[in-house]
Amino acid sequence: MLSRVAESVFWMNRYIERAENYSRFIDVNHQLSLDLNEEVPNQWLPLVHTTGDIELFEKRYSSPSPVNVIRFMTFDEENPNSIFQCLSRARENARTIRENISTSMWEVLNEFYLFVKDYRKVYMESSALHGDTLSMGLSDFLSTVRKSCQSFYGCSDATISHDEVWNFSLLGRFLERADKTTRILDMKYFILLPSVQDVGSTLDLLQWLSLLKSASAHEMYNQKYKRVDPTDIAEFLILNETFPRSIFFCIQEMQEALEKISGIKEGLPRNLAQDATTVYLNRLRSENIKSIFDKGLHEYLDDIQIELNHIGSKIVERFFTN
Repeated sequence: MLSRVAESVFWMNRYIERAENYSRFIDVNHQLSLDLNEEVPNQWLPLVHTTGDIELFEKRYSSPSPVNVIRFMTFDEENPNSIFQCLSRARENARTIRENISTSMWEVLNEFYLFVKDYRKVYMESSALHGDTLSMGLSDFLSTVRKSCQSFYGCSDATISHDEVWNFSLLGRFLERADKTTRILDMKYFILLPSVQDVGSTLDLLQWLSLLKSASAHEMYNQKYKRVDPTDIAEFLILNETFPRSIFFCIQEMQEALEKISGIKEGLPRNLAQDATTVYLNRLRSENIKSIFDKGLHEYLDDIQIELNHIGSKIVERFFTN
């Protein structure tokens, strides 16, 4: 398989997963802001911290108002991680490898891109006139983004062979998903509620619930735990072996995809991408939530992001660098 094709498939899926996660973050925060009214004036700025784009945001906008954050994260052409830019890049990657994906995949992605592009045009025209984004069916738009991403994944599952192309798709998807799970956990624990006196309050409960909803984890969490508890939520999103957005699950899927891509039999040398993934998965197997909180959840999540970046760099070195 050509490294060019592998890289395009990998990044196409990373960008789609990123767009889906951004739509989750924005929509749940929007719903939470309606519940809280003016109670939390800085409710939107943590979203920009979560994505790692705070420096660019501050260069482009004077204040972290809902209108500015939503514009930045959804339609800003200068933000390489906005939903619009993610879809543009995913579509461009798909275009360059049309012969390696199904027609159905291309049609779903192309229609998705055109929908976002058309909505952006309407948004920009209305925003120029009214300066208001929250009255334009924001939740419906973000719901369509999520459903379109899921349609793309379902179409991929059903219409292409589960070969190298498929496994590089999984690598990109689950690497991106693991990263975003760490970021949304860190947003709540370290950025969103630094005040000790608010712990256990109604505000605290609402924010933890919003975190679960951002990861589409609320229902599955409730099946396993009886109450909303920060320690249980962290355990569920980090160490659960069966929930598809937990960090453990994502790393496990990446390990399996790398094994299939590499095709290395037992006893033969393994590549560094496999080694990095396996070492970290074994480390997760040895962890428990008490040891994680003893180290400090924020510090632990920082370490995970460093490990994910390390794994990502090894994937690039092994498969995409000529």
